Amino acid sequence: MSDFAIITDGTAAVVGLLVGLINMGVNHCPNDGCLAKNEVTPYIAASVGDVVFQKQTVGEEFYIRKQTGTARGPFQFTYGASITDEGGVWIGLGNTTTYQITPRWYAQFHSMPGIYLEGGEEDLGGPIEFRSGIELGYENRTGVRMGLSIDHRSNAGIYSNNPGLETVQFRVSIPLK
Repeated sequence: MSDFAIITDGTAAVVGLLVGLINMGVNHCPNDGCLAKNEVTPYIAASVGDVVFQKQTVGEEFYIRKQTGTARGPFQFTYGASITDEGGVWIGLGNTTTYQITPRWYAQFHSMPGIYLEGGEEDLGGPIEFRSGIELGYENRTGVRMGLSIDHRSNAGIYSNNPGLETVQFRVSIPLK
């Protein structure tokens, strides 16, 4: 496991889900309904960073992600795709949940099941791989977000081989409204 395992072994997904459910109960259920459809700011994001496998940096990744303008409660629909310099490809969809820490600083959790094609990348056990993680960042006055993201991809034990892969990335997200 990498040094990021405590954050990226799926813990971030569980923490994000729990905090999202608390947020939903406090801020969404009393108003329009726990999972009521609501409009949120859509973003297009691009990130680059290191791919880490078993404590070793094994390559670079480019990742593009779209957060749609639709959410159910605090869970914003999101889809994305990445490619590494070794030809590994991941495509998935899921959700992000964003929390404003201060008016400019935010934390965002993401959880996205997807399809993984290893190319020359590491064997992660099978084609279904879950991507989850956390991003901490700053939002400027125009709504552009810049953050550091750490995430983990693994198959959650659905295959006998489940080594996991981490990425550490710098992300820029541009609002589309």
